[in-house]
Amino acid sequence: MIKIAVASEGGAVTAHFGHCRNFNLYDAEDGRLVTGSSIPNPGHKPGFLPVFLHEQGVNVIISGGMGAAAVDLFNQQGIQVVVGAQGDAREAAQAYLEGELISTGSICHEHQSHDECGE
Repeated sequence: MIKIAVASEGGAVTAHFGHCRNFNLYDAEDGRLVTGSSIPNPGHKPGFLPVFLHEQGVNVIISGGMGAAAVDLFNQQGIQVVVGAQGDAREAAQAYLEGELISTGSICHEHQSHDECGE
């Protein structure tokens, strides 16, 4: 069993991880999604979300973009980071399972505001 979290705005992948509205969580087994749920983003505090999602049992986080510091914190929690995703959250999670969603390494650092992408 693998648990995938998708940083989302409703049912769509969000462009900026730290300020997403919710996390869509999917349990997957044998290469297919078996359950799905959504939890609200509990708030953006430095270093908090990687630990929070680790406590939810998450193995993979999918987002449009994410700051380098957040990527490092997720890696420290043993959570694989996939960035550069867009579109429907469930479809992104399924594409990951099928090996079709490859991380672009899209690290956010060119925004006017540093907290824009969770740095």
